[in-house]
Amino acid sequence: MNAPGPGLHAAAVRCLSSWRTADPGQEALRQAFLGFLAARADACHRSCEPGHLTASALVLDSTGERTLLTLHPRVGRWLQLGGHCEPEDADLVSAALREATEESGISGLRIDPRPLHLDVHEVTCSLGVPTRHFDVRFLVRAPVAAREVLSAESLDLRWFPLSALPADVDSVPTMVGLAVARAAGAADAGSAGPVVPG
Repeated sequence: MNAPGPGLHAAAVRCLSSWRTADPGQEALRQAFLGFLAARADACHRSCEPGHLTASALVLDSTGERTLLTLHPRVGRWLQLGGHCEPEDADLVSAALREATEESGISGLRIDPRPLHLDVHEVTCSLGVPTRHFDVRFLVRAPVAAREVLSAESLDLRWFPLSALPADVDSVPTMVGLAVARAAGAADAGSAGPVVPG
């Protein structure tokens, strides 16, 4: 399997270097991600056994009232969409948007290029050995009347109201809270915020 090119590594450094967060825990993770990138030229490759960067997408519907979650076959829980970086990904934003499009079957998704949330978690992924995912999460909006299509990567795919998320959803409620706060801030500023069309 081909690995992402060096451009992705540099783009990940730029993305995380330019992002600012007022949350001390998220700032500590941002610094840890940058430290990992500085230490490992292969930090974005899934073949990097100590861990690797991944890209996720919290997908909201056009009204901002529901989120699309996948029942992950390996983890067995409802999660946001996302996964490993691939050779064709120019940056983490592209990786998150590609994963969201592939796993949702929805075209015309729009992504905010600013990270929404960072998380590090232990996982046994396609390497078949325990590793860590340094996950960079982004906010993605679906177009009006979007219809999801279940892919082979999911056991189930379903829209959930933000006020009625399923139990045992890991950090999804935290991401939802951040997404709602970002939307409220954008509305106060009279803008929907920067978006990159899919």
